[in-house]
Amino acid sequence: MTELASPFMNPAHVPTERELVLRMIPMPHDANANGDIFGGWIMAQVDLAGSVLPSRVTRGRIATIAVKEFIFKQPVSVGDLLSFYSRVTRIGRTSITVEVEVYAERNPQNPQVVKVTEAQLTYVAIDDQGQSRPFKLGDAG
Repeated sequence: MTELASPFMNPAHVPTERELVLRMIPMPHDANANGDIFGGWIMAQVDLAGSVLPSRVTRGRIATIAVKEFIFKQPVSVGDLLSFYSRVTRIGRTSITVEVEVYAERNPQNPQVVKVTEAQLTYVAIDDQGQSRPFKLGDAG
């Protein structure tokens, strides 16, 4: 009988090629009737986390224009320390695509880290009228 790989990893082995953009702890009011955190709550946090790098690059308003992929890999529990890591995968004339990975740190007495969610989102830079606008990479400090 072969042993299955554990979804848990050492807390020291979180992504280094991505930037930590958000940390949150879900609370009981974020849970569904089964006691797991609502997927919609996680999606909202991923959208916020995903917007951090595009906001820095565009230096102005942005809007989520597409969610190309969203995968829930493991359930999230009340009290998990969630870390959201992001990296830019594509920069266009008016839009930026990012990948976001979410890791849950569990069991403080014997810490375990597990990847719970991954997503790919695209944001578009917009002007005051909500229309797409071009931006220059040199705009980001």
